[in-house]
Amino acid sequence: MNILAKKENKLFLILGGFFIANALIAEFIGVKIFSLEGTLGLEPFQYMLFGERMSFNLTAGVVLWPVVFVMTDIINEYYGTRGVKFLSYLAVGLISFAFLMVYAAIHLSPADWWVESAADQGVPNFQLAFAKIFGQGLWIILGSLVAFLVGQILDVAVFHKLKKLTGEKKVWLRATGSTLVSQFVDSFVVLIIAFKLGADWSWALVLAVGFNNYFYKFFVAVILTPIIYLAHSLIDNYLGEELADRMKKEAGS
Repeated sequence: MNILAKKENKLFLILGGFFIANALIAEFIGVKIFSLEGTLGLEPFQYMLFGERMSFNLTAGVVLWPVVFVMTDIINEYYGTRGVKFLSYLAVGLISFAFLMVYAAIHLSPADWWVESAADQGVPNFQLAFAKIFGQGLWIILGSLVAFLVGQILDVAVFHKLKKLTGEKKVWLRATGSTLVSQFVDSFVVLIIAFKLGADWSWALVLAVGFNNYFYKFFVAVILTPIIYLAHSLIDNYLGEELADRMKKEAGS
């Protein structure tokens, strides 16, 4: 039996693979904090929020998380709640497995020559650098996984609620609307678990950083709205009108 003979199976594998890859990459690059203004060649913009002085210093993971949630809405459109939940649980399982393997790799005894092999490039201890970059704290890992799963489940629920209200029209409303709601919750769940519980941050700092991150996610989600229409058009052309319509109806049932 050739499962790739059916277009809907092949499409699910492509979308699912891209979805999981983005989620996994976002988890690992999230350890880096970057300056949005600096990246754009602008002077840092500072403002006060909940008594905290803020600028747009963001985790690198926010570059990919909006893409993950857009992918969620596309998969939701054609494969429904079961398709999204299956991929979400699979992603959490694979991310957890990846962290376990990284933890094991960190604790392998490094070769003597390897530890100082990049000293002339400004990395005096390769083992320490490897552990610092990949060895994220347990609270951060737990927070990000719980936030991801909660956000996914919420995204699915809001998406289908809006679809029932609007029918097949207003793709932008259910896709962008569900993403904005789920990203809002995701932004705070991860901070509460990872930094309020795990590092005893003040509530003012949690709120300030959470809204700072959400401002960026809100902007990106709106900017990505045309991409959703482009993706729908490409997928509909690939599947054919009859198959695409049937899949959308079955996904919404």
